[in-house]
Amino acid sequence: FDVYRSLQAIRPAISNHKATTVIIASRLRKDENVLRELYSLLFWDVQIYDLPSFYEVITGRITPTIFSEAWFLENINTGPQPLYKTFRSVLDLVAIICIGAILFLTTPFIAIAIKLESKGPIFFKQKRVGKGGKVFFLYKFRSMKALAPDGSAEVHGWQFAKKGDLRQTSTGVILRKLRLDELPQCINIIKGDISLIGPRPERPEIVERLQMEMPYYNLRHAIKPGLTGWAVIHQNYTDDIEKSLQKLQYDLFYIKNRSILLDLSIILRTVNIVIRMMGQ
Repeated sequence: FDVYRSLQAIRPAISNHKATTVIIASRLRKDENVLRELYSLLFWDVQIYDLPSFYEVITGRITPTIFSEAWFLENINTGPQPLYKTFRSVLDLVAIICIGAILFLTTPFIAIAIKLESKGPIFFKQKRVGKGGKVFFLYKFRSMKALAPDGSAEVHGWQFAKKGDLRQTSTGVILRKLRLDELPQCINIIKGDISLIGPRPERPEIVERLQMEMPYYNLRHAIKPGLTGWAVIHQNYTDDIEKSLQKLQYDLFYIKNRSILLDLSIILRTVNIVIRMMGQ
């Protein structure tokens, strides 16, 4: 690669290398000489990004290097958006009808399969943290062995679910691949605990731990959690702190950029995951 130490070398370099993208360090955004040179590029067929914005475009995540109160105040908007709010309400209503119909038709067969394979309840409920930190019960079909009195698979306190988790039943593996275990969350959408799209709600114990590790983790709770979301379609299991940070980055990207087009994209990609049995 080539190193250029002069601002006047930018335009010749673009011409010589037929570059279409220019990326600048964030600290240079306040340099008047740099801004003057970049202004001239507005008349060229190139795109200009600062480094954090380029990271966002490439990865679909917000880089944690820019996390700060000032950045969040400038970029995170959870205020009223009438058109988008109406779209979300219609989307949730359609989800209730469609998911509710599938839940009604499949419950007898799923219930029989669960009961034939292992002892324990058909449905499983677990505390989760929603918008504003409100705790609610999330409903699912049981996909793991009932090892504890409450029907859960945990006997030594909370733990992250992992890929190939031995606590899963054979029926549970299939339910998770098709995401059928989440059908009962139609009830949560009806109750207003969650929406169709948003950050996946975590358990209070995990939230408490992650808030100690990540000072801005509670920003996930600025909007209503969802049945599916931007992080869901990009990540597999979140089974350690590092992956939880990546999940937060995806969630903040969604909160910052949420729109009708982004929501439709998430729905289509979620359907693709279900059809290809790529659920976790």
